[in-house]
Amino acid sequence: MRRELLVPKLGLTMTEGTLVEWLVKPGESFRSGQNIFVIESEKAATEIPAEADGVLLETTAEVGTTLVVGAVIGYWDDQAPAGDAARQADSRPEGVRTIATPLARRLARERGIDLATLTGSGPRGRIRARDLPETQPGASASSQATAASGAPAPARTDASRAAKEGRIPQATTHGAPANDLRAATSTEQTIARRLVAAKQQIPHFYLAVEAEVSALQKLRAELNAAQSDQRFTINHFVLAAVGRALAQMPEVNRVWTDDGILSLPAADVGMAVHTERGLVAPVLRDLGRQPLAQVATAAAAAASRAQAGRLGAAEMAGGAITVSNAGMHGVTYMASIINPGQAMILGVGSVRGVFRPDEHDEPRLRRELGMVLSADHRILDGVTALKFLERVVSLLERPLCLLV
Repeated sequence: MRRELLVPKLGLTMTEGTLVEWLVKPGESFRSGQNIFVIESEKAATEIPAEADGVLLETTAEVGTTLVVGAVIGYWDDQAPAGDAARQADSRPEGVRTIATPLARRLARERGIDLATLTGSGPRGRIRARDLPETQPGASASSQATAASGAPAPARTDASRAAKEGRIPQATTHGAPANDLRAATSTEQTIARRLVAAKQQIPHFYLAVEAEVSALQKLRAELNAAQSDQRFTINHFVLAAVGRALAQMPEVNRVWTDDGILSLPAADVGMAVHTERGLVAPVLRDLGRQPLAQVATAAAAAASRAQAGRLGAAEMAGGAITVSNAGMHGVTYMASIINPGQAMILGVGSVRGVFRPDEHDEPRLRRELGMVLSADHRILDGVTALKFLERVVSLLERPLCLLV
């Protein structure tokens, strides 16, 4: 039966999306759950899986087109895979059915690499960007770019010519390797557009505080020593505290939309995760009601799916706040850019040992965790945002309350 292929709604505030890439060509069959195209929303570029076995009959939208949610981008047949199409898929060359991430496909095209010749390190043999060689054996950098596009590649520019045109300092052309200019991948372009739009359209303001986490560190060490099946991190405590604070202050659990201010019913919290494709932010659901152990389990599972490239569109939708933790890199404070569609982001730094005077003006060692809240001034004023941040600090300084 001929069916429409539609632009999905990937979040509460999504009204349109940009078609980034077709992963299946017209006439090719696909399996249920196989990714068939990539849509860029305000959140990220997301692979969209097939809801059932089928054959892509035709595409009606070109890559790069921005379309409203629900727009028809193609047609597919949901009956053929039960018999003929399924056999066609099995009889096709193995290379046609190669599973790879969008970034790996883009890099392979740029470098002129046949994905069918590679072995993937991801789930079910999925090829990741890290699996691609830097250069194709026996080919120069320029010939790879030409092979990938069928024409001279515009991505690479001679450094001396660029210097003459004033695009790079002349000094870089003497006694140093030539500069290498490459085209941004679709994921990099998505991230760039999202960050520029967020910084231009969301009126950010920032609040910085320190939480005294000596008790938290002691409790964490005791919990980790008492069990081996689950390890708690400082980020788990921060996620739990943010979830509780959201539940206790529903007036901050809101986001700005074109139609007005939307109040969210659950204390959902995004968690920034670094992957080979860049930062992604899976959303952990209803953390305001979960004890620390459940928060840690949910965070570990989401991080694992993010690293494997298996996050679904629904897992990155929603929430008013994201936690971005750079403490493992020794960062003291971090002022982050709010994710489009949200109202806040909490940048978390590392724990530092600092001597502060006590009530008797005697120096006392404190273990301080630096945090910076970036907030949308359309949603929150300074007083309300500070109360929320103080609530988070209070919960972190009384970590026992997060256990239940």
